Amino acid sequence: MTEQHLQIGFTENVEPTLGIELELHIIDPATGGLANAAVEILEEIGAPHGGPHPKAKHELFQSTVEIITGICAGPAEAKADLLETLGEVQAAADRRGLKLMSAGTHPFARSCDQLVSPDPRYHALVEEMQWPARRLLICGAHFHVGLQSGEQAMAVFNELQRYLPLFLIASASSPYLETEDTGLASSRSKIFEALPTAGLPPQIHDWNEFEIFMETLLEARCISSIREVWWDIRPHPDFGTVELRMCDAPPTLRETVAIGALAQALVASTAERYEQGTLPEPPREWIVRENRWLAARHGVDAELIVDDHGRRRPARAILEQVVEEVRPVAHRLGSEAELDDLLQLWTIGPSYLRQRRIVEAGGSYEDVVVSLISELESDRPHT
Repeated sequence: MTEQHLQIGFTENVEPTLGIELELHIIDPATGGLANAAVEILEEIGAPHGGPHPKAKHELFQSTVEIITGICAGPAEAKADLLETLGEVQAAADRRGLKLMSAGTHPFARSCDQLVSPDPRYHALVEEMQWPARRLLICGAHFHVGLQSGEQAMAVFNELQRYLPLFLIASASSPYLETEDTGLASSRSKIFEALPTAGLPPQIHDWNEFEIFMETLLEARCISSIREVWWDIRPHPDFGTVELRMCDAPPTLRETVAIGALAQALVASTAERYEQGTLPEPPREWIVRENRWLAARHGVDAELIVDDHGRRRPARAILEQVVEEVRPVAHRLGSEAELDDLLQLWTIGPSYLRQRRIVEAGGSYEDVVVSLISELESDRPHT
């Protein structure tokens, strides 16, 4: 008799919907440092809703907040949704003489100076994870794209690991950490992967194996919910999505929705190829791992491994090829403009380069913070 294992339902999404989550730092403009003000800001904007705000939430530390969209048809709708909530959070911050900033890390704030949010699950996380959790003074952006089934989600989950470095490079905004130039384009990605269920996922071939994996962790009490698995990419059964989680928080909504356009088009295109039976074999785990490192270290200058023979291509050339391959799907989704904007933003340079230009020109870390605040407020990357 075959032993039964955990059955995980997957919410069907007929269309490749898009949802975005963006984490933000709260800044005291008098010092450029972080302000532990999330509790009062979220209480104020939640009051009209009779409780928590439906689209603004706590993160690990009280110096950060997360804003989220509803279920959107595409990046334009997602941007409008984010703008509305961002405006509410910014207004509440302004009333306290505070500002908001979006970036993977704050250049000089120290994690040991931050207060943990009041949610008991965050205190439980710190108690269990200890030092790796106490270091998580980081902000990211997550992209959910709707899919029809768990099997479809696993096919997308495996194939999209090939493209994770492109998303990491496009969003890379964490060159500095606690007054130190890390030498990386994205230090946030290296900090977060220290958690036991974060970073690159293991190789999981199908939905049945995913269910067995999750059952093992749940029965072993390593996790209390499958939402505590924080891989760079993961299926989200309740939402019926694949969630891309590898991105640093981009400084502007323009950048955020451009990356979202690529995420949606690429997931939708991959799902179509799965249904047609034309997907290639998933990428080698060791190539994915090495390319993730190359992206975090070298950013736009990375040359990524493209085959088992070790041949490499510039990341820019790979991005341009991918954009052209998914363009028909983006046209159907109405997101070609945002997809083209991603190529233009790549030419301007991701945030890690823009931050370093300020310091290389004689600016301070405080000047970096001022620039990041301005970028979010103006929705314009500084060149």
